[in-house]
Amino acid sequence: MIEPTRRVIENVEDYPRPPALEPVDDIIRIVFAGQTIAETDQAYRVLETFHAPTYYLPMAAFAEGVLQPCNGSSVCEWKGRASYLDIVAGGQRASRAAWFYLRPTPDFAPIKGHFAVYAEPMDACFVGGERVEPQPGNFYGGWVTSWITGPVKGAPGTTHW
Repeated sequence: MIEPTRRVIENVEDYPRPPALEPVDDIIRIVFAGQTIAETDQAYRVLETFHAPTYYLPMAAFAEGVLQPCNGSSVCEWKGRASYLDIVAGGQRASRAAWFYLRPTPDFAPIKGHFAVYAEPMDACFVGGERVEPQPGNFYGGWVTSWITGPVKGAPGTTHW
């Protein structure tokens, strides 16, 4: 088991708007249906005011066949049009549990070919050995860790801050 890394405390109120993109040195791991379906030390995270960081993993991090296309898309004013994917493993399916940007905006070009995953339907998601909590609500896909402080957007009444 990977031991959690000591962290500098980050306040989500200090994250920028428009959001920032930065590489992640930690090992990111996702478990679904009792299986590790993704693991990498080549992820990015997006930091946006009042949001928990959203982690984007390269396609190579995912087990073969885990990401399956599904219907639906949405638009982010900063990153572009997102397409959704189901996650399938061990006879289980998490509908629209992952998303990606086929043609991200220039500021987010590095996440082309990378995929974000909602933590809530997964068995567990880890950043540097620490198990994350899903960002509140069912709209945002951030991962809350012990080094994140401040009011995290997503709970009822917070979506229009």
